[in-house]
Amino acid sequence: MAEIKRLSLAAEADNIFALSQFAFQYDLTENALNKKKEEAQRHIIWGWMENNQLAAKLHLIPLSCYINGETVEMGGISSVATWPEYRRQGAVRGLLHHALHHMRKHGQPLSFLHPFSFAFYRKFGWEHTFSEKTYTIPITVLKRNWKTIGYVSLIENDIAALHTVYTEYAKQFNGTLVRDEKWWKQRVLRGDWHKAVAYDEDGKAEGYILYNVKEGRVTVHELAFATLNAQKLLLQFIANHDSMAETVEMTVPENDDLALLVDEPRFEQRVNPYFMARIVNVLNFLKAYPFKQGPGEPVTLHVNDAFLSENDGVYQLSQTTPGTNVTYIQANIEQGEGIHCSVQQLTSMLMGYRRPAELYAADLIQGKPDQVEHLENIIPNRQTFFPDFY
Repeated sequence: MAEIKRLSLAAEADNIFALSQFAFQYDLTENALNKKKEEAQRHIIWGWMENNQLAAKLHLIPLSCYINGETVEMGGISSVATWPEYRRQGAVRGLLHHALHHMRKHGQPLSFLHPFSFAFYRKFGWEHTFSEKTYTIPITVLKRNWKTIGYVSLIENDIAALHTVYTEYAKQFNGTLVRDEKWWKQRVLRGDWHKAVAYDEDGKAEGYILYNVKEGRVTVHELAFATLNAQKLLLQFIANHDSMAETVEMTVPENDDLALLVDEPRFEQRVNPYFMARIVNVLNFLKAYPFKQGPGEPVTLHVNDAFLSENDGVYQLSQTTPGTNVTYIQANIEQGEGIHCSVQQLTSMLMGYRRPAELYAADLIQGKPDQVEHLENIIPNRQTFFPDFY
């Protein structure tokens, strides 16, 4: 008989990581296994048990992210895996449903995950919300007079300096994680990365770069900056490695403006789908969401959530002073009134990955044009970006 059980890391780590190594096809040394166990201390791990044997598992990581500059609690789904003899029997579906109800109960109105298949997780309400834009740049492209003020200096692991810059940078985007010291140590700074900070003329840290140089290539692990001057200082710093490297590879937000800043914009630029997101509690997320003030009548949203029916219903957004009042109406009202959308498309719009007008033009949301225009006016225009991985 199948049941869902919360797994104890202390007692069941061997079973947990044996399944991970099999499913994700990697081998852990003793040292790497110990690091995995340490990271997993913050995880909530559930197992789908068949006759007291672990058949499948799911990790939930309690995290926070920035949405329009505000902090929102988020549940990160990770390490979903099933032994092959138990696949296609509903174990993952059951674990996802269990995790979503746990998030609703514990005040996490959002969830992110990195999918093995976008089509698979769309069935359960997650939607493509983050993409990675990767540059491969001849280092000569960055060699120019950047007209900067200040300097760049290599540092050791000064997490406080990095964190201050990161926080200011991260708040410019939607979905970026709120990092703590353990996350910096366990996830961001692990690996053989050089660290350098850009300072203004008064010695204030305004940007940083984590990178290495190997086999003629500068690989930028992370680049963050609070000012244009700091960005230019870091680009100049990268160019100064021209005696060691011929190319530079970095991952940036989709709206990155490097092509505007250089004389030769014809370098390789690739955009690939990355993470997915899902609204877990539509009512709570709408109530907490920092809408813009805009003219017009109330916006009516008909939301369908095929996997989590608690989110089904009609939500009315009314502009008040100084915010937006959200009213939930369980029963459907007139079919033609308002905007009809799935929870996936609502997530895409409110995260800022796609605008209401874009989805309307693609027939992915339906409704009256004036309602779509009103919704367009009150959703802040902010890029999604997720520089982390879990």
